[in-house]
Amino acid sequence: MAELVIREDRGGWTLLTLNRPDKLNALTVGLFRELRRHVLDLRADDAIGCVVLRGAGRCFSAGHDLSDIAAGEDVPSRGWHSETLRLLEKLPKPVVAAVHGHCYTGALEVALAADFIVAADDARFGDTHATFALTPIWGMSQRLPRRVGAATAKRLMFTADMIDATEAVRIGLAEYAVPAAGFDAEIEALATRIAANSGFTHAANKRLLEATDGDPLDAGLQWEIMENAGHGPDMHQRITAFSTRDR
Repeated sequence: MAELVIREDRGGWTLLTLNRPDKLNALTVGLFRELRRHVLDLRADDAIGCVVLRGAGRCFSAGHDLSDIAAGEDVPSRGWHSETLRLLEKLPKPVVAAVHGHCYTGALEVALAADFIVAADDARFGDTHATFALTPIWGMSQRLPRRVGAATAKRLMFTADMIDATEAVRIGLAEYAVPAAGFDAEIEALATRIAANSGFTHAANKRLLEATDGDPLDAGLQWEIMENAGHGPDMHQRITAFSTRDR
């Protein structure tokens, strides 16, 4: 039986691929189980400095598998999907969602659990909960307004409109867009640059950013001072390497 989420380690970073291309990577409990297992494994893997999440075949993911919803899903516990995405979000290393093609509803909730989204220019995003009389339970109501602002989130949620990569970048949903022909190369170059930097600093920065999100500036500045993790074990090695490099 084919893996539903494939892990490939690539020189200090990991590519996780949603692997139901014949179903447009529609999200099932089985796929989430595999995603969760990989996330837990990656949490303890100090050799990996960056994680990229993407989809196999034509798209990132068309969203939650509606046939699974209609049949009644065998979910391990209430809030299990949301908990799985929270585990992804709290990985102590950068997580990038690399989105091409469809990224709708549940798939968008998955992508929003990454630290940021990079889009191919053929990417399309949308929240269709309202189309099917559903309500979000994987984080859409919390992460989308934090990413794009409350009014824009309401517009997307109320209209169920699809937006392209250009609009996604304009509203801050995606960080930037890349021509589809060069998407693989850009993702590899980005992940390689991130992984080359200090994993200690990445983890510390993620903790600081999350702990102070929404705080008043003075409170955030005080937290940064009092809760600062200091310097990593390889600081002197990195400074020496920089100081002695070829000029």
